[in-house]
Amino acid sequence: MNNNIRVGNLFGIPFYVNPSWFLVLGLVTFSYGQQLSFFPQLNGFLPWLLGFMAALLLFASVLAHELGHSFVAISQGIDVKSITLFLFGGLASLEKESDTPLKAFLVAIAGPVVSLLLSAIFFLTAFNFSFPAPIEAIIELLAFINLVLGLFNLIPGLPLDGGNILKSLVWKITNNPNKGIIFASRVGQVFGWLAVAVGGLSILGITQFGSFWTLLIGFFLLQNAGVSAQSAQVQETLNGYTAKDAIIPDSPIVSGDLSIREFVNDYVIGKNQWRKFLVVNEEGNLSGVLEVEGLKKISTSEWTQIKVYEAMEAIKDLITIQSNQTLLEVVKMLEDDPLQQLTVVGENGQVLGLLEKNSIIQLLQKDKQTKTA
Repeated sequence: MNNNIRVGNLFGIPFYVNPSWFLVLGLVTFSYGQQLSFFPQLNGFLPWLLGFMAALLLFASVLAHELGHSFVAISQGIDVKSITLFLFGGLASLEKESDTPLKAFLVAIAGPVVSLLLSAIFFLTAFNFSFPAPIEAIIELLAFINLVLGLFNLIPGLPLDGGNILKSLVWKITNNPNKGIIFASRVGQVFGWLAVAVGGLSILGITQFGSFWTLLIGFFLLQNAGVSAQSAQVQETLNGYTAKDAIIPDSPIVSGDLSIREFVNDYVIGKNQWRKFLVVNEEGNLSGVLEVEGLKKISTSEWTQIKVYEAMEAIKDLITIQSNQTLLEVVKMLEDDPLQQLTVVGENGQVLGLLEKNSIIQLLQKDKQTKTA
């Protein structure tokens, strides 16, 4: 889990903190504790204790933000793999994307809505009730932070929530989720470069607006927006190909009517690529599999009399896919076991060949070379 530390479960969702979170926790505790030390009624370690509590409440606000996304996703039947707090906030990792633009919009907007509601609640609490000055300062801080959290995340660029909102709108207009991701990622990169520029100018003392944190946030936006755009472009490419396009050349398919001698002469001697072959009948449909190693059990004097279909074994653990399935669907099937091979069959059930991760990679490389040529 990228060195993340599991803290426990929240509403059945695994909850993690990244080691970078402890750095921010310490900085916020020190910074705000120092501010609270100016209150005359706070002595000794009390300002730092309250600063620590304020820091925890700030991260609780971030957690509430992520739970907003999570609860809406769960209501759509999407499992939430985890929630992680890290240097720049939090992340709810979802099992999959929403299946419609409207559902994607609702998941994206839920986090900022929670943050803005919390901000309103804290502001109303501070203005309508009387508290000791240090406590009132903490409540106002929480109100302000949640306001910033909600508004900042509405910036229309990935990986922020506003980027996911923009993605859902472009998806609705184009009927293509990948185009939505690519567009929102590009916008995210624009905001990233803007933040880097503002932060850099501030560090150099040229402007008074921005800080070192602005620079870091800019790099964070650039990195994640770039990854999102690249991933979407790959998915868009995969969606344009079918399983038939990525079949391994000269896949190990043999007719069951061949004799063992013919099979060995034509497919085994001098060829070390395959040790297992798919056996097909006259119609080209899958009948069984033949292990080259298993031929050792048959006397060579009988190889001319025995047919391949007589020596083949029953089909076990073979996964077949239709030739017209998109490569995007195929890749999702290979995620759990990237080393497995899939048997591609046509509409009439004829075996067309094998497909594996490497054959997909080779196809993508050819596609890239064609586009850059």
